[in-house]
Amino acid sequence: MMDITIKAPGRLITVRQLKISGQRAFTLLEIMVALAIVGVAMVALLSLGNRSIGVHDRLQHLTRATLLAQQKMAESELEARHGGVAQLTNSTGAFSEPFTDYQWRIDIVNTPLPAVQMVTVTVLWGDEERNEGGDVTSFRF
Repeated sequence: MMDITIKAPGRLITVRQLKISGQRAFTLLEIMVALAIVGVAMVALLSLGNRSIGVHDRLQHLTRATLLAQQKMAESELEARHGGVAQLTNSTGAFSEPFTDYQWRIDIVNTPLPAVQMVTVTVLWGDEERNEGGDVTSFRF
């Protein structure tokens, strides 16, 4: 090792210089490769976070739609009990506040058994092209 002395105004600065042949350090290329790997990993983690938020939003809509469909199914069953089988018909509509983004549709299909009907309540939200919705199916006797 070798000492280098630098003369500064009012003082002397001593710097130790290591022999270059025995010194081991990172090269600029190694540092750039490491930063590129870290950059790719960060982009992947950020996109994973965004996807997670999107999935959470979809699950929240699906849970709300399922609960609203169950509510509409219970309402339609109560109406049918008070009015008889003829009262239950295919119909569509929208929910009131705070669920104005959701629409419902009731489909009634006769089954091979004459006394049994299949009732499906579908709740939709968002774009129809994306087919965003949930179904609840029940059988009436």
